[in-house]
Amino acid sequence: MDPMMAGMLTALSVVTIVAAAAVLITHFAVKGTESRHRAVVLEGVAAVIRAIRGKR
Repeated sequence: MDPMMAGMLTALSVVTIVAAAAVLITHFAVKGTESRHRAVVLEGVAAVIRAIRGKR
């Protein structure tokens, strides 16, 4: 396999996995919370996702 193609497939796989993890984290964090607590929960999830991506 061409090294350039392998690199692109690896990058695409990493992006897909991180996006899926972000969706699952958000889903499980919001599930079962009351509507008045969702804003705080979503801010916490956003902080976790930023940490995973490496940005503050």
